[in-house]
Formats: sequence, C-alpha cells, structure tokens
Amino acid sequence: MTLPNPTVPGFHPDPSVTRVGDDYYLACSSFEYLPGIPLFHSRDLVQWKQIGNVVTRPGQLAVEKVPTLGGAWAPTIRFHDGRFWLVVTDAMGRGSLIFTADRAEGPWSDGVVMQGMTGIDPDLAWDSDGTCFVTYSGLQLDGDRAGEHLGVQQVRMDLDTGQALEEPRSLWSGTGLMFPEAPHLYEIDGTWYLLIAEGGTERGHAVSIARGTRPDGPFEGCPANPVLSARSTDRPVQNTGHADLVSTPDGGWALILLGMRPGGLTRAFSPMGRETFSTSLEWVDGWPVVQPVHLTTPTGPVERHEDFTGAELGPEWLSIRTPAADWSSLTERPGRLVVHADGSTMDDPRPRFVGRRQQHRSAAFSVRVDSAGGVGGLSLRIDERHHYDIEVGAGVARARARVGGVRQTWEQPVPAGEVTLRIETEQVSGMDLDALGPDVVRLSVDSGTGPVELTALDGRYVSAETAASFTGRVVGMYAAEGSVAFEQFSYRGED
Repeated sequence: MTLPNPTVPGFHPDPSVTRVGDDYYLACSSFEYLPGIPLFHSRDLVQWKQIGNVVTRPGQLAVEKVPTLGGAWAPTIRFHDGRFWLVVTDAMGRGSLIFTADRAEGPWSDGVVMQGMTGIDPDLAWDSDGTCFVTYSGLQLDGDRAGEHLGVQQVRMDLDTGQALEEPRSLWSGTGLMFPEAPHLYEIDGTWYLLIAEGGTERGHAVSIARGTRPDGPFEGCPANPVLSARSTDRPVQNTGHADLVSTPDGGWALILLGMRPGGLTRAFSPMGRETFSTSLEWVDGWPVVQPVHLTTPTGPVERHEDFTGAELGPEWLSIRTPAADWSSLTERPGRLVVHADGSTMDDPRPRFVGRRQQHRSAAFSVRVDSAGGVGGLSLRIDERHHYDIEVGAGVARARARVGGVRQTWEQPVPAGEVTLRIETEQVSGMDLDALGPDVVRLSVDSGTGPVELTALDGRYVSAETAASFTGRVVGMYAAEGSVAFEQFSYRGED
C-alpha cells in the first residue's frame, strides 16, 4: 500500500505503533513539553488523528526540573492481555517507566518505575507463556558511568512491580555503528526478530535487524544490514531510523520511523526537527526488504483556527515543563486564552508559553492580543537559547531574536488597543546573494491599518541542527508581564 509522508508532520520523533484489530495507535517522544507523549489513532495508516496524551497530570513525569532535551524519550506502545502498555524513559527525571490504560485515550496510570535496569528506549514483548521481556539501549545517563553505552540489553520483568527478575544480559547490538538504540522485539511466524537503530540519530541513522529462535537470543544479523538508511544519499528525507514494525490493513508490512526534511544547499537545517514517516517492506527469505522513504506530493495549504471557546485546550497544545492550566484560563474572558506571567521570559526554562508545532516548510501563525494588563506575544521556539519573539505592551511592539548568547531587539510604536501579531516562515529556493537565507522568518504587527514588519530573520538559527536539538519548532503565545489575553489564533501551512 502507498503510505503518506510525512505520516505525522512536525516535531513527532521516535514513533512507536501497535495494532489492535483494525485500529492502530501511535505514540511519540515529547521531551520537556507537557502534556507528554502524544497519542494518535488510525484505521488505515494513512489518516491519523491525535486522541490525547499519556502524561496529563503532575507527577507522571518529573519534567519541571529536567535539563533541556530531558524528559520523555522514545516510548514503546503495545496492547497485551486486554490492556494498553506504554514504556518510556523520563530522562534525567523519574527514570524508565511503565504506564497502563484500559483505553488508549486514557486516563493512563501514574507510572511504575523500572528497577534493576539502567538505560533508555525500553521495549515490551511477551512470549507464549506470558513472560515479559524488556529490551533496551544500555546508555548510562547517571552516576559514575554516565555517557557509557553498554549496547542492547534485556531483562525479564514483573510489570506490576517494575522489578527486573534477573541480571541484564547483552544482546546483538548491530553492525558496529555507534549508539545501538530503539530496540523492538517481535515474534513473527515462530521466529523472533530484534529491530534496532544504530549510527546515531543524525545523518548516519540506520535501521538494522537480527533474528533468532528465542526472545533472549542468540540473534544473527541480516546480511543486508542496515535494511534502511538515507545516509550519503540525495533523498529528501534524511536521518531515517528508530523504526517500529507493524502489519498493514492490506496484509503487508510497514515500518513507522523518524526522519527529517533538511533544507538549503547543504541540507543543514531542519525547522520541524524529527518527524514521523512510514515505508513499506516485503519479506524475502525471512528478512525484510525495505523501500526508501518518499515524500508525498503536497496537496495545498492547511489552515487551522482556534477560537478558545472550549472547556480546555486541545491535545495538540503544549507548554514547557509546567502545565498551562496552572497559569492560564479559558473561562476568565470567554473566547480568549488569558495567560498570567510570573516574570519569566522565553529565555527561561519555564516560560508562561502555550504553543503548537510547526508542521509545514512554510507556515504563518497569527493571534490577536490584548496587552492592556501586561506584556506578551508570539514566540517561535526550539529551546530557551534559540527563539524569535514578537510581543506588545505599553504602546510598543517589540521583536526579539535569541541565538545562543546573541540577542537583538527591534521596536515599533503602536496605538492603544488590541493588535494582531504574526510570525511567518518561508523556505526560499535558489542562491540569491541578497537573500537572508533559504529559510526566512518574518515578525510583524497589525494595529488595524495593515501589517508592519519589524524584522526578517534567517531561520536556520532556529532549527534542530543549530540548536543540537531533539525537538522541532513550536510556535505559540506567551506572557512576560502581568496578564495577557489572546484570541483568534490561526495557523496556515504549506509544503
């Protein structure tokens, strides 16, 4: 079957998928963002709809104080014995966790901490007698051995208590490329397959596979490994790896995996970061032969509008390390999102910020702002050291750029009253020496007489590669002083 790409656009890395009858459920990493671990549903592997998030309550993850890029890493979602199971590493937080739910939509449990294993990217598989095997990547995050990699590891585990039932064993760890990670274990027609990522999650990323007669090995590697990689190719989707295997509605098989859409002549920047992609495969002599990942032909612009009239924000809205419900309101001024500042700015690790992912190469975000009670605006963010903002307050519209330790500000007087703030991104082709670069970000304000552009900036400085980030761009509303009300948020995206 033909699978669309990107499958889930925008910052949606490390996908894992499980099939339950005719239904498919997909989960992704979320790092320091809340709510955490977005969940999607599909009946055909083509159309995906977000149905919720695993992490919706304080205490499920300990992200409030994790460093940037900590938090929810690489979930695995499975359905077994009438329940949904999801394991994930809360990196630099609670550790590796086991969540359960009766329905994928939730609510999900508080999470049981895994004991007796240290590493990341846990996977779940059960043998015929119900024994659970947790296979994981042995990257050490804490203690005297922090940074050391022990390869792919495995333990049998009691999922009710989270206690390992044996000492970890080492399994097949790939072809010798760096960072063997993202293991997934499957039993298919009496043979056990161990699928892993290796080569690092950058341009050398690859998918490799091994097989054996038992879930605990030994495993022999596929002679054609890696079975998928875009390294050293001109494919538009790079970094392909971190895959999960699933049967398709037409009786075939597919890999759901992460990839990046780099831009520019040197393909050195990716605004959306790591996204979810799909590709098909065939089995030949007991090994998968995987097709390269192809982009789907664009179908025209996508528009979404938020009027803030619901009882709560939709599952696609994100905040950073603290829940938006703690400091924002949809009922204080119906039809508006009111954000209460605490003195933090977008330079801080816990800003008062509510945003959504950029999902297209060219995108426009706009919102109407009433700043009579404070200062606030729109921010295009990778992290607290890489963001472009436009805000309004006290009769001044102000654009800010933060790239590492470099900061710059532009100002424009505006009349009293509500204004519309706008952030537009555009990928530009060609090699015009006068152009800002292949990705341009424009910051403008409209007080009722038409838009006024405060500045246009090179977007490459707010991309995953520049920031050395696991995430992608998230654009949204923030308050830096007092209370700020937002209405009529709009998104328009096109590839």
